[in-house]
Amino acid sequence: MTVTHAPGRHHDVRGHRLWVETEGDGPALLLLAGLGPAGSHVIFHPFFADMARTHRVIYVDLYGRGRSDLPADLADITFAGDVADIAELIGALDLGPVHVYGFSYGGLLGQALALDHPGLVRSLIVANSLHSPEMWQANHANINAELARQDPEAWERITTLRSAGLRSTDPEMAAQFATAARLVRFYNPDHAALLATEPGARNLELYPVFAGADVDFIIGGEVARIPDFRPRLKDIAVPVMVLAGRYDRALYPRLQRQFTEFDPRIRLEFLERSGSFSHVEEPEAVFALVRDFTGT
Repeated sequence: MTVTHAPGRHHDVRGHRLWVETEGDGPALLLLAGLGPAGSHVIFHPFFADMARTHRVIYVDLYGRGRSDLPADLADITFAGDVADIAELIGALDLGPVHVYGFSYGGLLGQALALDHPGLVRSLIVANSLHSPEMWQANHANINAELARQDPEAWERITTLRSAGLRSTDPEMAAQFATAARLVRFYNPDHAALLATEPGARNLELYPVFAGADVDFIIGGEVARIPDFRPRLKDIAVPVMVLAGRYDRALYPRLQRQFTEFDPRIRLEFLERSGSFSHVEEPEAVFALVRDFTGT
């Protein structure tokens, strides 16, 4: 899908530049991207343009992703650094507290931001996301089990490559996972074609550095060092809503219910015709929930 961008520019944050785009007027809604830890804000285009009817939508590329500056050493990109960048960026934009929509990896950033910088967050939406490295590991275990059941031919190719010593982020192995993912990540596999992309939309070199070279079997790198937020969820002072896909076969509804087990105040909403990308498969339902939750 061709990407149409909102107006944007670079902002200096903690010694490097982050790319930020904005559209619309109203309460500020800051979008934190996922698609693993290496994706850019492109994952939100063109869907969130609809939210600009009622909100000021803010798209951000994290350090080393998309159009933001790239460090000389990718190992310099850390989870704590991402949180610090976003906190300083909110202050630099002079928006006051913002509504935060964290998708996938962005949901982890949102939890850290709400806990460590509560004055910057008005409300938090954790969308198709997770609460801990343990849940990230379960995500991959579930994907592998589903692939073995739904696409045994692809899984046989994967296990053959693994027995030959290839790690999951090796290009030949990664191609097998990418081809089969549409069966696991979407309510309707054809909706995978709705994902927008452009050159640089995902930093493929960062992914194995940040998540571990064999991440599809065992997480590593910076991902393994992300905090487990479950014990601290009850300490988040702002309203929290978790959005999850009923047909997400990687981060199952049963896993998503753990958020409310650790903090019953959290509002949990399931999108009934979605997998891992609810804003792609059911954008109107997602945006209705966001508008209701943010009081617009």
